[in-house]
Amino acid sequence: MSKTVKKTKIITFGELMLRLMPFGYERFIQTETYNAQFGGAEANVAVSLANFGMESVYVTKLPENPIGQAALNSLRRYGVNTDYIARGGERMGIYFLEKGASQRGSLCIYDRKNSSLSQSSADDYDWKEIFKDASWFHVTGITPALSAGCADIVLTAVKEAKKLGLTVSCDLNYRSKLWTTTKAKKVMTEIAVYTDVCIANEEDAQKVFGIKTSKTNVDAGIIDKDAYSKTAKDLAVTFGFKKVAITLRQSINASRNNWSALLYDGKEAVYSKQYSIDIIERVGSGDAFAAALIYALIQKDQENELFRSNRDCIEFASAAACLKHTVEGDYNMFSADEVLALSLSNGTGRVVR
Repeated sequence: MSKTVKKTKIITFGELMLRLMPFGYERFIQTETYNAQFGGAEANVAVSLANFGMESVYVTKLPENPIGQAALNSLRRYGVNTDYIARGGERMGIYFLEKGASQRGSLCIYDRKNSSLSQSSADDYDWKEIFKDASWFHVTGITPALSAGCADIVLTAVKEAKKLGLTVSCDLNYRSKLWTTTKAKKVMTEIAVYTDVCIANEEDAQKVFGIKTSKTNVDAGIIDKDAYSKTAKDLAVTFGFKKVAITLRQSINASRNNWSALLYDGKEAVYSKQYSIDIIERVGSGDAFAAALIYALIQKDQENELFRSNRDCIEFASAAACLKHTVEGDYNMFSADEVLALSLSNGTGRVVR
């Protein structure tokens, strides 16, 4: 990149899980072996930001056992600061992933009841100390869905972040297997009051806040840009968000998607180019998008000439998500320069020699 990047301190908070997946495209009912890795929405964001050169700090709670230590080490490998990870509790949360193909969708099964994070308390986190010298705090709608205690902790954290002058971003990330739409709306409405940047898709907006995107059917490949712009504006007006980013995924099948995104700043919505993606793995692509958007907006605020406009920012975020679809695992394995190269190219994937 043509300008030195200022190393900005960014905090993320959520649950890091053990991820178990059959090799290749085997189904749960046929596999005899599982590939063990680690992942989770906010941890994925933390790793991406560290790969981009940011001072990335991840906060969670992990059990005091070798599996918990292995999970923590998986973050350290990429330079994520783990100094504020609490230790204790009964167990790590687990999720099983069966990768889909063609007309067979992927399947995710959670086993995270009574996990260390879900049972953590406010005493586990000194937010004033954690937020010292930080400029940004990122959360998702997954963490407050884990337990009433987690919802209270997230609300406390965003309040403290705003009090200390941090920018707060929230990816709505609605998960029907974790809570109801009624509960999600109640909890996320409270968190939204302290949120500056909202990240969502059309389902999140409808399921969490009841804001429906009209004239759109992503399964049928129908996307109306004016309707998405209205959804972004409705979110911004209703909750006072300074910026709203919405991802636009057209699912042709489990193996091929079209991908683009928009960014709304209270005045206008700008759209990224659309990518036609042959999917290696879909999990974590939204987290890659969130991390890249955070990075790009920070670069814009620092007057980096490569991120002069909202369009530059949304192009970078969309390109990062596109690239995440090409690698297995939760974590996105790309540098800022690699993402930028795609965002500025025609996306043909030519060999680099």
